Amino acid sequence: METLGINKRFGRVEANRDVSMVVREGTIHGIIGENGAGKSTLMNALYGYIRPDSGEIRIKGKKVRIRSPQQAARHGVGMVHQHFMLIESATVLENMVLGTERGFLLQPSMDQARAQLDRLKQGYGLDLDADALVSDLSVGLLQHLEVLRALYRGADILILDEPTSVLLPQEAEFLFEIMRLLKSQGKTVLFITHKLREIMEITDHVSVMRDGRMAGHLKTEETDIRELSHLMIGRQVFLKPPRALGLSRYSVLDVDRLSVLDNHGHQRVRNVSFPVRTGEIVGIAGISGNGQSELLEAIAGIRPIHDGRIVVQGVTIDKRVPYSANIMRRLALAHVPEDRKRVGLIPEFPAYQSILLGRQHDPEFGSIGLGWRKVKNFCRRKMNAYDIRPPDPHMQTSHFSGGNQQKLVLAREMENEADLLLVGQPTRGVDIGAIEYIYQRLAQLRDQGKGILLVSAELEEILFLSDRIVVMHDGEVVGIVDKVNASPELIAAMMTGHIPEGTIGVVRPGDTDALH
Repeated sequence: METLGINKRFGRVEANRDVSMVVREGTIHGIIGENGAGKSTLMNALYGYIRPDSGEIRIKGKKVRIRSPQQAARHGVGMVHQHFMLIESATVLENMVLGTERGFLLQPSMDQARAQLDRLKQGYGLDLDADALVSDLSVGLLQHLEVLRALYRGADILILDEPTSVLLPQEAEFLFEIMRLLKSQGKTVLFITHKLREIMEITDHVSVMRDGRMAGHLKTEETDIRELSHLMIGRQVFLKPPRALGLSRYSVLDVDRLSVLDNHGHQRVRNVSFPVRTGEIVGIAGISGNGQSELLEAIAGIRPIHDGRIVVQGVTIDKRVPYSANIMRRLALAHVPEDRKRVGLIPEFPAYQSILLGRQHDPEFGSIGLGWRKVKNFCRRKMNAYDIRPPDPHMQTSHFSGGNQQKLVLAREMENEADLLLVGQPTRGVDIGAIEYIYQRLAQLRDQGKGILLVSAELEEILFLSDRIVVMHDGEVVGIVDKVNASPELIAAMMTGHIPEGTIGVVRPGDTDALH
């Protein structure tokens, strides 16, 4: 596949500027760049979601016109999007068939799809129930379905847009195995990611985008993370571990024997206790699905308490007390949700309204009614501070890239003058330059005396940022470890539910004196 001089403008924004790229057949080709660098625009042009203003796309040396995803499929191009394009109320098989039905009778298409699905599952070592509802699948299985659906449609060129941003480490490694298998079969994979270590691990070549242009094309084995990050943002990145100024004995949050149910009535958080003090970052470590999400949602006021209590700023909240996200915000709590699209933003709103969500009663925006000029000026300032691209307060939220949407949420919540900040997956889908800024800002807030509770699927991020680490398994606290005693090996072992013999420096559940 080859692109020649692709240009695309959205109003005043030049998303792609004279973008040319050669992707060799039967290779894994990485594409990296900052949020808003133009990666998604280029991929959407290759898949027919948008039409370039000018330029050419060539496949196997021939110029092609791709004006829709259906045309892309006919040319052997498939795409797995960062946000899955599946119908949750339909089955795996129905999602496979959707858009490929032939004739008036559906059953022959369904029978053919079932047989093809069985062959693909066997060929790629995937375990998917054809009759399972998509709404019941894990994130990893959803992605497997997207890959299989593209292969079912005959894809020889597969575009993967930020595929690991929502995956556990073991799920990401399994995806890499699938990518290597696809390459061995002569298929071509375009891999878009912000994680430079993944680029170094899995790709053969890498193209770097910056400000809508191509900044460089390299063989992966001939480059390194430092060169790639410099090409991406034009400078060297410094990710230095933040150093706490010293812990306070004042707790801004006390979680006391808390139990929480999931949406199906199953207990996902069991008898959990820990404090968050002013001037510290407390990280919650655990394999995804072990209660961290439900814990964060309960503290934020968007999931009811089943048992136990939460004490915020000296105010005690349990299942007998009226309780909501609005009430928690009044107690000087801010919340960066794990799922920005479902909880953090309203995609149809312009950016200046999305950055206002939950803050519409702040005095700085007007004492009698909202002062929209103040809101828009606030939005512009935060867009500049967090490098949100394009810095246009009137642009619809859904039109920003995923990473820029994340930065919009972070700008709203991290600048909220709150005493307690709940942060879920802060760097999901953002580039290395933004990660550097987010880490620095979290450290600054901590050193200003804020209490921060951090949930992240990235163990490296938990170890890097946290002053103390609460390790969870199966909804319970396995133990609490100070930064000086934490290691990747210890935390990983505790995430499986046990503490290795001879371990020192771990506070076990029930040791309330040590906890406080």
